[in-house]
Amino acid sequence: MVKSSTDRRAYSRFAIAGCIFFFLTGQALIPLLGVQNDEALFGYAFFRPRTGFAVQLGHSPLPLMLMSYLGTLKAWIYRPVFAVFQPGIWSLREPALLAGVGSIWLSFLLLRRIAGGRAGVIGCGLLVTDALFLLTVCFDWGPVALQHLLLVGGMYLLVRFYQEGRTGPLFGGFLLFGLAMWDKALAAWMLGGFGVAALVVFPRQIWGVTTPRRVGVAVLAFALGALPLIIYNVDNQFSTFRGQDYSAREMGSKARLLAESLRGAGGLMGWMVNEDGQAKMPHAAGNLLEGASAKLSSLAGRPRHSLQLYAFVVALLLIPLARGGELRAILFALVAMAVQWLQMAMVVGAGGSVHHSILIWPLPQMIIAISFAAASRRLGRAGRPVAAGVLAVLMLSGVLLINEYYRMAWRNGGGVNWTDAIYPLSDYLKRAPAGRVYCMDWGMLDSLRVLGRGRLPLDLPPDPPDDVQAIRRAAGAPDHLFVAHEPGFEFFPETNARFLKAAEAAGFRRKLVAVIADSYGMPAYDLYRFE
Repeated sequence: MVKSSTDRRAYSRFAIAGCIFFFLTGQALIPLLGVQNDEALFGYAFFRPRTGFAVQLGHSPLPLMLMSYLGTLKAWIYRPVFAVFQPGIWSLREPALLAGVGSIWLSFLLLRRIAGGRAGVIGCGLLVTDALFLLTVCFDWGPVALQHLLLVGGMYLLVRFYQEGRTGPLFGGFLLFGLAMWDKALAAWMLGGFGVAALVVFPRQIWGVTTPRRVGVAVLAFALGALPLIIYNVDNQFSTFRGQDYSAREMGSKARLLAESLRGAGGLMGWMVNEDGQAKMPHAAGNLLEGASAKLSSLAGRPRHSLQLYAFVVALLLIPLARGGELRAILFALVAMAVQWLQMAMVVGAGGSVHHSILIWPLPQMIIAISFAAASRRLGRAGRPVAAGVLAVLMLSGVLLINEYYRMAWRNGGGVNWTDAIYPLSDYLKRAPAGRVYCMDWGMLDSLRVLGRGRLPLDLPPDPPDDVQAIRRAAGAPDHLFVAHEPGFEFFPETNARFLKAAEAAGFRRKLVAVIADSYGMPAYDLYRFE
């Protein structure tokens, strides 16, 4: 009993240290990249120009949904944050990072309950050194931070309900699942996987705790959490669940994406952070941490991936060594993971980016953790040092990859989506005398809306572009300002090109006002008026 208690404290200390490491690593990354448009998407629930679905509560609109599949839960969480702290990179990213810390701690608690402290430590060690988990949570452009927190929290509470038989955890677990659906309806993929896996692996246990009263509690809690999504769909002919096409033609590319995500790549190098050679004026190391990062990267040979995919394959091979509850937990995670991935693989036009594949986390880490812990017990006294050594190697490979992302971020800056030129652009527009600011391309309006706290007079160009009167009104006002991306930074260059052509046909001439560059010497934004 004494040894068990000592082990439990040691495992908890390791998990706490891991959470602290994850949080501190995020602090180094937060200031390095510009605010990506989707990272700030939630801002239009409260900041002008507003859009989305809202219900009227007295004299005030109550924002419920941003899109048919994206709710305003994140916006409601950030509203008091922005009331206290000026919107910016720290107030934007710290809450998401803290949500990631909470997800890691809950994953540790979940694994400890279902497979013991050794599995909890292995899973925690894998998560805190997972580069893609850190990046997607810290910068949260998916968004995914709340999804992880709510889904892992829901699983943990339902395990507690089964083990303790209390109604409170049952209500709390399904409430969190409902909130996950409101936050992002793609949670249906994850919940579908959990449901199928539970029925396949634990049918006797589920029916053993099922009563009409408990079913009512679960349905009520889920409906309460998902109530805004339900209201939206009742009002909009259930549009969240319509219009989806399914096909197997993208399964190959999405399987490769999942494998690359487990390797820690996921296509982020060269997209999120610039590769060596992409930046016009790369930064030299500006402090001891950046200098150490450069040296470590060189010593490690500029790593491009971690060892987690190989660990996952080995874990699958070691499954026959697991027994009893550990084996059932592995099978549950495998079935859930397979069902979740199949859903995103079959949907056309979705599930093909790293912020989709990462939603499956932490199931792969659970499989590795439980399988490795079970195998290590077969080694007797040697099992603990062997498991510790293997975990140390896996964590080191993850840390080296995180460092490589960090080095590329401070040295080369962010890609087109993540340019830090958005900050001087926002500062310029706050000072510029403009009655209206037209954003001529995707990738800037939502970022500017949040950075400007809804006070910038932002707008989109007239649509359709052949509306001559609308074009004359937009181009003819001397205080109207137009913001376009520089060539090479454009997402939809045809929008700006068509508008310029139509304005010129209407007798207006473009006059360049300013060019905004990033801190690496790359011109990113053109600001112009018409005369």
